[in-house]
Amino acid sequence: MKIEEILKSTVPMDNSKKIILNIMYTQNVLAEHFNEILKPYEISSEQYNVLRILRGQKGNPANMCVIQERMLAKTSNTTRLVDKLLLKNFVTRKVCSDNRRKIEVLITEEGLKVLEELDPKVTAHEKSFSQKLSTSEIETLNQLLEKYRNQ
Repeated sequence: MKIEEILKSTVPMDNSKKIILNIMYTQNVLAEHFNEILKPYEISSEQYNVLRILRGQKGNPANMCVIQERMLAKTSNTTRLVDKLLLKNFVTRKVCSDNRRKIEVLITEEGLKVLEELDPKVTAHEKSFSQKLSTSEIETLNQLLEKYRNQ
């Protein structure tokens, strides 16, 4: 369905506006489906992102700056996200012995277990949205989105 039909627009739109509306609408659709996957685990997509970043540390702690710079949503309040994950016992937090102003965060076994349960569900979610596209269309879409974003 075209974006004009979805939005029930009666006014003609130029292509630049359509691109932005299409991207924003698509992002909302993706987020709604993704949040349904996360709902039973009582975590947000931002908390999930923190857990994935910490798992990627392969057993090494990450400080708040490292987590923040790797976040998809750069405006996320990393401290608040880590606090919520602490309450769920998905992460631990300690003061760095070398620099007492630094806080180091580490994923727990419980956090790793949640990610392990989520991995196949997230993979299925990702694949479901690209199943109507050919391999070359997926590559082209990725290239175009990267080109569009990196202005």
